[in-house]
Amino acid sequence: MQPKAVPTSIISPITVQMRLLLLAVLTLAFMLVQPLSAVAQQSSLAPLAEKISPSVVNITTSTVVAGRTGPQGIAPEGSPFEDFFREFQDRNNGDGNRPRRSSALGSGFVISEDGYVVTNNHVIEGADEIMIEFYPGDGELMKAEVIGTDPNTDIALLKVEADGPLPFVSFGDSDIARVGDWVVAMGNPLGQGFSVSAGIVSARNRALSGTYDDYIQTDAAINRGNSGGPLFNMDGEVIGVNTAILSPNGGSIGIGFSMASNVVTRVVDQLKEFGETRRGWLGVRIQDVTEDVAEAMGLASASGALVTDVPEGPAKEAGMEAGDVIMSFAGNEVADTRGLVRTVGNSPVGETVRVVVMRDGKSVTLRVTLGRREEAEGAVPAVATAPDEDQDPVTKDLLGLTLTSLTDELRQELGTDAGAQGLAVTAVDETSEAFEKGLRAGDIITEAGQQKVTSISDLEKRVEAAEEAGRKSLLLLVRRAGDPRFVALSLAE
Repeated sequence: MQPKAVPTSIISPITVQMRLLLLAVLTLAFMLVQPLSAVAQQSSLAPLAEKISPSVVNITTSTVVAGRTGPQGIAPEGSPFEDFFREFQDRNNGDGNRPRRSSALGSGFVISEDGYVVTNNHVIEGADEIMIEFYPGDGELMKAEVIGTDPNTDIALLKVEADGPLPFVSFGDSDIARVGDWVVAMGNPLGQGFSVSAGIVSARNRALSGTYDDYIQTDAAINRGNSGGPLFNMDGEVIGVNTAILSPNGGSIGIGFSMASNVVTRVVDQLKEFGETRRGWLGVRIQDVTEDVAEAMGLASASGALVTDVPEGPAKEAGMEAGDVIMSFAGNEVADTRGLVRTVGNSPVGETVRVVVMRDGKSVTLRVTLGRREEAEGAVPAVATAPDEDQDPVTKDLLGLTLTSLTDELRQELGTDAGAQGLAVTAVDETSEAFEKGLRAGDIITEAGQQKVTSISDLEKRVEAAEEAGRKSLLLLVRRAGDPRFVALSLAE
C-alpha cells in the first residue's frame, strides 16, 4: 500500500512561516551579539597602554632658589619669637639663609628614536637641570637639554642622548577628533609615577588665554604632574599635549585641556629646525565684526576681521587701511579675528599672499608679503597725525556721550600724542548704549562712519549722513591709551 499523500497546500505555508520566524530570530541575535562582542573586545585598554607607554617619560627639574636673609616667613617681624628663630638658624649654621635646590615634576613623550622629547614650557621653564626617566625602566635618569620653547603655546622641545634607538610615538590629526571619541591620557600625576586615565573628547577648539590656543577638552583625569604628557586616540597617536585643568581645588574634576596636535607639530618642527618659532605677521590691529558693526558698515553678514589700525608693516606697504574688513586670507575665508590670527601665524615668513578686504562696500584684493611676528612684537609705532590749529573747546552731548574737541591741555592730560586729532569723551551717560558698550571718560573718538572727525560739527555731519542713508547705527573708531577699537552706536529714532 502506498502512503497517503499529504496535500502540499497545507504543509508549505506553515513551513515557510516557521523558517522566516527562525531567520528573524537569528538575525536579531546576531545584531545584538555583534555590539556586545565589540564592547567585550574593547573592555581593556591594556594592549594599547602596553604598546605606547614606553614612549612616555617622567620629567624632573631642579632649580636653585635663593635662601632667606633672615627669619622672615617663620615669625612675624617684631614678634617675641623672632630672636628665638634667629638663634635656631644660627645654631644650624645659618642653613635657612643658604641657597637651596627646588624640584618639580612633569611629564613628556618621545617623538623620535634619536631622542626628541615634547613637554610643556611651564614644566621646564627656569630649570637649571632637567632629568628624564622612562617607564617601565630601571630608575635610570637621563639628562636632557632644551632645544627650544614657545611660551605662546606652552610647548617645549627637549633632547636626550641614548646608546640606542628610543621607543617613540607619532602625532595624529587632531582636526578629525570628534566630540565623544575615546582618549587616553598618560603621565606622572602628583608625582605618583606612571599613570593611565581614560575618557572622551568633551569639546574642541577651546581657547583659554593665548593667541594661538586650540585646546581639546577632555574628561580623562589630568592632575598636577600630568602637564606635558600625551593625550592619545585609540590608534595610539598623540592628538594633544596635556596642559591645564579647570578646578576649584587643584585636582581633576573632569575638565582638562590638551593643546591640539596640529598646533604642536608646527611648533615642534620650527623648534627643531630653528630653535625658535617663526610666525607670519600681517601688521594690523583687528576686532571681530559684530551684528551692529556689520549693519553700520552695510555688510551682508557679521563675519571677517575689522582692521582698526595699520601701523608700519606688511599690510600698510600693501595698501591696507583702517576700516577695511578682511574677508579672505590666502584663499581661506576669515570668520573672525581668532581664525585670522591663527592662519597668519601658521603662514611662512616672507610668503606673499592674497588678502581680500571690503572697503566702502567694494571688494579689494591686496598682495601682502608677510613679516615675522616675533620681530615685530613690541615694535609697533604710534600713529601720528598733524596737529590741528588751536581753537576754543566746544562741548556737546551726543549719542550718550559728552564730547569736546581735543586741545593741547587735554592731549597732555590724556597722555596722547601731541598731534592726535579727534573728540575727547569727558562723560558717559550710564543709562546709555555707549556706556553699556564700554565707552568711558578719557576715550578719544577719531573716526565716525569711517571718516576722520576733528570737531563736533564733523561728528554731527556723520550722524546726519548715516540717518539719510537709512543706517540704524553709526560706527565709531575709539582709542583708549593708544589702542583702537570700533564701536557701533544706535542712532536716535
